[in-house]
Amino acid sequence: MDLPSLIRPWYDVVRDQIPGLELFDAHTHIGQNDPDGMHATPAEIIETLTLAEAVGSFTFPMHELGGYPPANDMVLEAAEQSDGVLIPFCRVNPHDHALAEAKRCLSAGARGIKLHPRAEEFTLDHPGVRPLVALAAEHHMPMLIHAGRGIPALGAHAVALADEFPDARLILAHAAICDLGWIWHAAPDHPNLLFDTAWWMPADLAALFALVPPGQIVFASDAPYGTTMMAGAFGIRSALQAGLSAEQIRSVASGQSLRLAACEPLEPAGPAVGARERAPHLLLDRVAEFLMLTAIASMRGGDASEMLALARLACDVPADIDDAPLFAAILQLLDTYEEAVAADPDDRRPLSFLILAVTVARTPDVPVPGSV
Repeated sequence: MDLPSLIRPWYDVVRDQIPGLELFDAHTHIGQNDPDGMHATPAEIIETLTLAEAVGSFTFPMHELGGYPPANDMVLEAAEQSDGVLIPFCRVNPHDHALAEAKRCLSAGARGIKLHPRAEEFTLDHPGVRPLVALAAEHHMPMLIHAGRGIPALGAHAVALADEFPDARLILAHAAICDLGWIWHAAPDHPNLLFDTAWWMPADLAALFALVPPGQIVFASDAPYGTTMMAGAFGIRSALQAGLSAEQIRSVASGQSLRLAACEPLEPAGPAVGARERAPHLLLDRVAEFLMLTAIASMRGGDASEMLALARLACDVPADIDDAPLFAAILQLLDTYEEAVAADPDDRRPLSFLILAVTVARTPDVPVPGSV
């Protein structure tokens, strides 16, 4: 199946809401040796950017058990051959001569640093981290830090580092879900603490867009775990539902990342918009909960057929209700998901259609294809 062509209408319908929108993907990987089995070539990352008409991306190595110097060199070479599309970050391990490797890569053209506390098993109070942040501050360049699942909380140390080094730009990846419950409250006092959107749960993205100042949020896909186009389809939906203005969404989508790439001063985009009051949508909320259970079971390799069937039944609503087109659109996404899984049961990409279906159920105020 041509999955990008099936995603395209969902991507276009949200892009059409924001005149002049362009994307810059702040979180992409290249590599062939990650223990989790995922892999991506430079050409594949450029393809996902091209399909989304994105202007570029921050790119760094995937997990390498044997160390990062060869992988960093591969990223630097790919970036040099990309005509400016790939902005290279070096990935370093604080347990393994990280500062020397970071300095070597910066001299060779790296424009940022990637840290992965989960893969390399460290916390941000590791003695090797502070010199790296100091180096980033010296060069006014970004440092992207895994802050998703599989790690203990790291927000307190991130806030302390952002406070100590105001010229460093610390990007907490995956909406900082490990600390999002409180760190949004500290964010306005630390404008050099940023958050990327490389995550999928609608509730987390809704909280991120509502509670964090939009100038501190940057769009990201986590490619190859996601795609730039699909992340745009559900990420921009979430931003629109949260009530961000067109100017603020343009900042999130590319504006602030382009400043980061150029080591330019960051520009604020106003205060956090705050939570919007909206009456619960009882019928859509039922669909969303069944779909969340479906998605989680599918990600874990379990049998999600019962929850998927219940989600379909929950979409069987009277045709004359105002939001009937939303339910029809969700059913269409579920059809696409099941057809794609049937075509290739080992392909992980169709999960994106489940994620998009959940997002549609949680963003009822945003148009769906054919409804504008």
